[in-house]
Amino acid sequence: MTEASPPAADAIRSLNDDFRRTFAGGVVLLTAGVDALPRNVRRSLLNRVREFEAFTPDNDPHREHDFGAVEENGVRFFWKIDTYDLEMTAHSPDPSDPSVTTRVLTIMLVEEY
Repeated sequence: MTEASPPAADAIRSLNDDFRRTFAGGVVLLTAGVDALPRNVRRSLLNRVREFEAFTPDNDPHREHDFGAVEENGVRFFWKIDTYDLEMTAHSPDPSDPSVTTRVLTIMLVEEY
């Protein structure tokens, strides 16, 4: 039996999943290493991030679905979602409230982490 998630974690997880699956409602950043990849590889990588569902207690201890690892063409990548205030000058005061939060999804080569 698993422990129930706090309501804020449920809301954060839902918002993170929606953003990751659609890339709408936030900012998507590619590191220099990812940006240098051929267009077709980047496109496939973005699809892998959108489709990611392999969350476990090891890679998602807070159940917020804000981090994952994927492989593309035998290369390992990380993605992570950070939450900032609307001005993007500090952490969000409440990541469960989209009216005060900007989500930023960063996709990077493992060695760029």
